[in-house]
Amino acid sequence: MKFYIYTLGCKVNTYESNVINDILIKNGFIASNENDADIYIINTCTVTNTSDNKSLKLIRRVKRNYPNKIIIAVGCMTQVNKDLLNDLDISIILGNSGKSKIVEYIEKYKKTKKNIIDVQDIMDKKFEDMCLDNFNKTRAFVKIEDGCENYCSYCIIPFARGKVRSKDPKTVIKEITNLVNDGHKEIVLTGIHTGHYGADLKDYNFSKLLLEIEKIEGLKRLRISSIEITELTDEFLQVLKNSKILVDHMHIPIQSGSNKILKLMNRKYDKKYFIDKIKMIRKIRPLISITTDIIVGFPEEGIEEFNETIDTIKKIKFSKIHVFPFSLRKGTKACELPNVIDDATKKSRVKILLELSKKLEIEYFNKFINKNVTFLPEMYKDGFIMGHTGNYLNVKMKGNVNDLNVLTEAIITSIDYPYVIGEKY
Repeated sequence: MKFYIYTLGCKVNTYESNVINDILIKNGFIASNENDADIYIINTCTVTNTSDNKSLKLIRRVKRNYPNKIIIAVGCMTQVNKDLLNDLDISIILGNSGKSKIVEYIEKYKKTKKNIIDVQDIMDKKFEDMCLDNFNKTRAFVKIEDGCENYCSYCIIPFARGKVRSKDPKTVIKEITNLVNDGHKEIVLTGIHTGHYGADLKDYNFSKLLLEIEKIEGLKRLRISSIEITELTDEFLQVLKNSKILVDHMHIPIQSGSNKILKLMNRKYDKKYFIDKIKMIRKIRPLISITTDIIVGFPEEGIEEFNETIDTIKKIKFSKIHVFPFSLRKGTKACELPNVIDDATKKSRVKILLELSKKLEIEYFNKFINKNVTFLPEMYKDGFIMGHTGNYLNVKMKGNVNDLNVLTEAIITSIDYPYVIGEKY
């Protein structure tokens, strides 16, 4: 049978979809294009109301276009809002457990022809082992952790993903080793709360895992998809200082630059703590790229708090900001807060921060004009190769398809946003 997978949401979902793809192929199923499949799998997202709506809209479209096919909905939206699918006659509905047993569910459905709904309580689940033998891009993502226990007041994810649980360190090392042996030069460690890896393991933590990964022969780059500022311990900073493969890029969500809003968000730091940690990082890596997430329009974010956020951003000088308008999620503490911000104000604030982000990004790019860099070409188009440096500059340079996935040196000559233009060094 032929299958097609749709993936919505984060890098963890991307990883899990790739695992499902591998499992199906190993069991005799055939990956197909969208218009020629027997099985359609939608890996959903629920991080915002918009994510829920996108997931539901896609499921409805697939059901409408392919009414007689096997349709499977899995992931975060189905974990917390499976009732939204009650009237859609979906073949198989799973949450965030059982994805690795997808073949068993399909075979059971084929045999009985009865719809399956198996959305289990996620809170006390053990880590569901998933491993990739290969990844279909230059850099490979490796999921090392699942779950989150931070309970930020705006976030539904702890209810969709459960408690923190970690992949066995030996399994992580084996998976990365196999991916490197398959030709991957860069590994990205990902999870729901990546830096909290090891919290459920005895005498083990994220820094210890990084030291083990460092020993893998042939691995050129190691990237952390995202990490909380509170997880940048002295032990981690020592690893960062000594590492030969950790790249000059860290994504550290701040969410707001206002102490009042950070407290309402139930974040575990204030802006001074955040700024002081960034200063420590930059003492170790002066040219490191630090990117972040900001939520605008959180309840009680008046103009004073918004301007405080802008001031904090300018002090820190992030190299890029991912901006999200606040989305009220039923079941979170933020639902109880007064002074909800209207959509027009949120939209205006998003625009202001995106403009600031572009300005800061170009400011960071300019530091590398006439400097030598090494980048990993990921794409070829119209006589140019494009790819990222360790600090995530997106380099565009003349080249050919043979240059793909080969670490390449270049000198940066100019900026053509969102690219920096390179010439052969």
